[in-house]
Amino acid sequence: MIITKKHLSRRTMLRGMGVTMALPFLEAMVPARTALAQALPKRVRFAAIEIVHGAAGSTAFGAKKFMWAPEKTGRDFDLSTSSLSPMEPYRDDLTIISNTDVRNAEAFTAPEIGGDHFRSSAVFLTQCHPKQTQGSDVFVGTSIDQLFAQRYGQETAIPSMQLCIENVDQAGGCSYGYSCVYTDSISWASPTDPLPMMRDPRVVFDQLFGVGATPGERRERRAEDKSILDWLGTAVARLNKDLGASDRARLADYLDDVREIERRIERVESQNRAGEPRELPGAPIGVPDSFEEHVKLMFDLQAIAFASDTTRVFSFKLGRDASNRVYPESGYKAAFHSASHHQDRDDRITEYAKINKYHVSMLPYFLDKLKNTQDGESNLLENTVVLYGSPMGNSNVHNHKRCPLILAGHGGGALKGGLHVKAADGTPMANAMLTVAHAIGLDDMKTLGDSTAALDLNAAIETTVAAQA
Repeated sequence: MIITKKHLSRRTMLRGMGVTMALPFLEAMVPARTALAQALPKRVRFAAIEIVHGAAGSTAFGAKKFMWAPEKTGRDFDLSTSSLSPMEPYRDDLTIISNTDVRNAEAFTAPEIGGDHFRSSAVFLTQCHPKQTQGSDVFVGTSIDQLFAQRYGQETAIPSMQLCIENVDQAGGCSYGYSCVYTDSISWASPTDPLPMMRDPRVVFDQLFGVGATPGERRERRAEDKSILDWLGTAVARLNKDLGASDRARLADYLDDVREIERRIERVESQNRAGEPRELPGAPIGVPDSFEEHVKLMFDLQAIAFASDTTRVFSFKLGRDASNRVYPESGYKAAFHSASHHQDRDDRITEYAKINKYHVSMLPYFLDKLKNTQDGESNLLENTVVLYGSPMGNSNVHNHKRCPLILAGHGGGALKGGLHVKAADGTPMANAMLTVAHAIGLDDMKTLGDSTAALDLNAAIETTVAAQA
């Protein structure tokens, strides 16, 4: 493919009155008469998603019934009995890594016993054991998303972003002698530096598009009842003069997506200001009461940010340990934390699997967005690694064995997809995380947490092919 149009810098921004907007990929960004593949090196994106309380499939009964990991390894796996069944349309983009343990989330000393809910989240992306303290002397490790951001985040306007769904702004000490920051954040810039998570979609939107330097300026701009696109009209018109027809259409679609997200945020804010009783009375005005609506808004914001290369790194915390939120859409109306303590009863484990399946069912929405967004000569899903999992296994007994973990996307070709790899008993999840680190460009990393070696997914593929032959 040869591009002959006028070259437009990949760093071109649209600027208006207090608004800055990065652009999606456009053909005009390819230097004239240069092959597309040569002109645009692959930019890998990374999204890490944590769900707490493990999975029904991590129990002995759930494992026997294949409620999380499928029965067969390799490529010929069946998701029909699994909480992963909503991922069937994306099976070719899916890498399932089962049977790994998160030992560093276990209690190491007697005083730590019982504190699993209050240290596990800090272990998920660091794979390190947190220091038990309720003071400011917290210590765990640097998380994989931040290792990636430190290497590649300086190439983008925002090195990384941290999002959440539940309330995670508690200060001071939580239970069992642990600081609340251990359960409030999954991103650690250093062993002593947890990063705050953003819950309000409006805050995320304003950060992405540089809307106002201070909260007061942002409130003032919203009070003017104008879309950010109203402030960019002249800049868009000027840019369109230099674009071909396909680029103009792509830019228009991108701006439509931004405006639609903005409208949805405005609608949520309007509903929450109406004075009607809220399901989440303490939540910020921009937070939807609906879990599904909230998650989809956050996924839309991530997709827009990846498309414009505003950031290449997201961590996303879908729940908070010990949360008793109810997910009636799952078909099971028990509160989340209570449901996770299923007393190892077969019937209650089966019911709990419905919540796991419901959480997984949010992912295809995000993957659709990524797959349908052009990125160079490919699409965002091809150039992204989406990690989804939990640092807990059987939540009923707070253990950290057979923890759920899946990857979606291909990381620019590093992950083949369409694969289920079952690790040997006792394998640290850190081994899988080390493999992820290599897939997203940290290929010089030797260890992560308690890793012993990276999992060789290519060997798993070769073994499967040989067995089929």
